Amino acid sequence: MGDILSQAEIDALLNQLTSGGDAETIITPVVDVKDARRYDFANPNKFNKDQLRTLENIFDNYARQVSSFLTGYLRTATTLEVASSEQIMYRDFNVALSNPAVLAMVEFHPLKGTVIVDMSTNIAYAIIDRILGGPGFGLKKLRDFSEIEKILLERVILQMLNYLPEPWENVLTVKPRLEKIETNSQFAQIIGPTEMVALVVLSIKVGSSEGTINICLPHLVMEPIMDKLYTKFWYIQRDEVSKENYRGHLEDQLERTLVPVTALVGKTNIMVTDFINLQVGDIIKLDSYYNSDMRVMVGNMLKFNAKPGISRGKNAIQITSLIEKEAYLNG
Repeated sequence: MGDILSQAEIDALLNQLTSGGDAETIITPVVDVKDARRYDFANPNKFNKDQLRTLENIFDNYARQVSSFLTGYLRTATTLEVASSEQIMYRDFNVALSNPAVLAMVEFHPLKGTVIVDMSTNIAYAIIDRILGGPGFGLKKLRDFSEIEKILLERVILQMLNYLPEPWENVLTVKPRLEKIETNSQFAQIIGPTEMVALVVLSIKVGSSEGTINICLPHLVMEPIMDKLYTKFWYIQRDEVSKENYRGHLEDQLERTLVPVTALVGKTNIMVTDFINLQVGDIIKLDSYYNSDMRVMVGNMLKFNAKPGISRGKNAIQITSLIEKEAYLNG
């Protein structure tokens, strides 16, 4: 609101108007610009800092769970953590994509629209290498992915998506579904180029290979829950869960956690030529005896000794002893 005119200014204004003068020569409007902020109409703000911080909290929980899963699945040390979050135009995200790329198109039911999970090709190659028994090195020269490689990546990404609902449950009960995996960024036009998106960047390290996983969340998809993307709301919801039945909730999550258990009969090394020429009836000598204990691994950790047997008509093992000093077995 402008300043209130004094009586002398009012009298001067009336005298000027009656004499045919211009009122603007008497009074100069005063504009208070101290609270004014510049607004960029070309890049409108759709996500505020608190909403971006809430997304970081959500995906920080997600990163910890996926780190544990990938470490066991790939049998190598894997770390995943939130590196940054920002809002950008979709065209800026699309232009920065590599070619070939690994783009997972994900539906976020009940939200409408598509979310993109972009995995750097270096990490994708490292994951494929580990699955196929390699050391987990990325390729030095980019190339297109084969159909078999795409299937392997799809299986890993499907498993990773299974860990999304829990971090999001304080905001919304989501059911992510993988639509498809694209390796060409030109086919990733899910929204208009000028639409705003929230970009959450996760840094990932698989063995000695490093890269990123970029999660592109369009504002059009997040719009119905924007009022819930606040740190205060997120923590209140989380505290309510913890106060009601945190112990039971934690036990339930642990009971439903899948742990790979492997019984190792024995190991040996043979020449590739011998492996290729194996026939039915050939004998391969192992480093164990027929009456030796089998080694039982939980993930890649030696945990138990066991004896083979039969239970209800199926092959089984019976735990005979616990290995007190935990040891890791390289894949």
